[in-house]
Amino acid sequence: MAAIIPCHYCVSLTPKWFNSNTTHSGRLSYPLRGLRGFNARCSNQPSHHSEVRNNHNGKPFSFKKCAISIALAVGLITGVPTLGSPTNAQAANSVFSDLSVLISGPPIKDPGALLRYALPIDNKAIREVQKPLEDITESLKIAGVKALDSVERNVRQASRALKQGKTLIVSGLAESKKEHGVEFLSKLEAGIDELELIVQDRNRDAVAPKQKELLQYVGGVEEDMVDGFPFEVPEEYQNMPLLKGRAAVDMKVKIKDNPNLEECVFHIVLDGYNAPVTSGNFVDLVQRHFYDGMEIQRADGFVVQTGDPEGPAEGFIDPSTEKTRTIPLEITVNGEKAPVYGATLEELGLYKAQTKLPFNAFGTMAMARDEFENNSASSQIFWLLKESELTPSNANILDGRYAVFGYVTENEDYLADLKVGDVIESIQVVSGLDNLVNPSYKIAG
Repeated sequence: MAAIIPCHYCVSLTPKWFNSNTTHSGRLSYPLRGLRGFNARCSNQPSHHSEVRNNHNGKPFSFKKCAISIALAVGLITGVPTLGSPTNAQAANSVFSDLSVLISGPPIKDPGALLRYALPIDNKAIREVQKPLEDITESLKIAGVKALDSVERNVRQASRALKQGKTLIVSGLAESKKEHGVEFLSKLEAGIDELELIVQDRNRDAVAPKQKELLQYVGGVEEDMVDGFPFEVPEEYQNMPLLKGRAAVDMKVKIKDNPNLEECVFHIVLDGYNAPVTSGNFVDLVQRHFYDGMEIQRADGFVVQTGDPEGPAEGFIDPSTEKTRTIPLEITVNGEKAPVYGATLEELGLYKAQTKLPFNAFGTMAMARDEFENNSASSQIFWLLKESELTPSNANILDGRYAVFGYVTENEDYLADLKVGDVIESIQVVSGLDNLVNPSYKIAG
């Protein structure tokens, strides 16, 4: 039996301007474009409009496009084709028939693991060390000290893989980073030995902190395998701010009306290897202090969103041009060295493709844009909070439609506590600023 997806889910996937709601009769009420002064939660109040319209340009909303999105969503969930349109039937059936490809294997939901696997490296030996260390997380889901038997197998597997593959790992290090990488490798070896002793002592509580430490060493080794930037950004975007590598920022948020939480610092890792234009644009805005003092503008349990400046503009106005600076939709597909620009994967017919930076993790960070204008992103950003019917990990309709460029790696759970009106006190780059090229904030002084 096909799942019935309310139309408001379709519109919720357009996180830049939509806060849709359904009426008592099931009719869709189209919200005002822009986020200022709107109710962040869905409303069940009857619509006061006889026609669903885009309030920004006065054009009727396309129910056909909404229906296509709904059908795609239903297909991803149930595998049952629901489209009768000849124009879209073949594309939809491709999605439905390839559902097994999209969800094959358990999805990776840990942001650190997603970032490690997204690195542009090809070294099987270090991945064989990484995997069993990550598997410790699943082992620890077993109740009590019984979990330690499974953890012990994970640690032995990692230790064996490191001993057998050490030569290949060292040979995979970039020459300019080899000394640094070998240092990480030595710490990893010693740390695995320490974890084995922790397991032998049956000290369950000490396992997770040590695992986190070891995976940081693994990530350090893997980053030291990246030699330079892996591809040329297309010529039309080469003069834009670009992040050629990774950077990290700390976002400090003042929490209002919460006796248990006054402020929180979210640590976010930005991936310029897979989204150099998107990440570069954001870092450039951070250096301009664009987000400092800005309020959270949407927090509805689906996403947290900000970035809409005061005034009529819906994005960053570049002082040098006095126009809104927009960036292209930028998505990297697994198996490809460079991103695709300006088109969704659906539009390109890449229905089986999986993205390098998927919407798998709580706190996945992406650019908001106009649903029907691929290259309209500017400054509005959002963080995904949960899996819904339309966003199950490894099989959702956000991947390939919105540009992911980072993950919250510390305090991500507290994103759920943010509310409309909470204030971003500051966002600061804490590492990787030297990877930013063409910074416009320096030109602007």
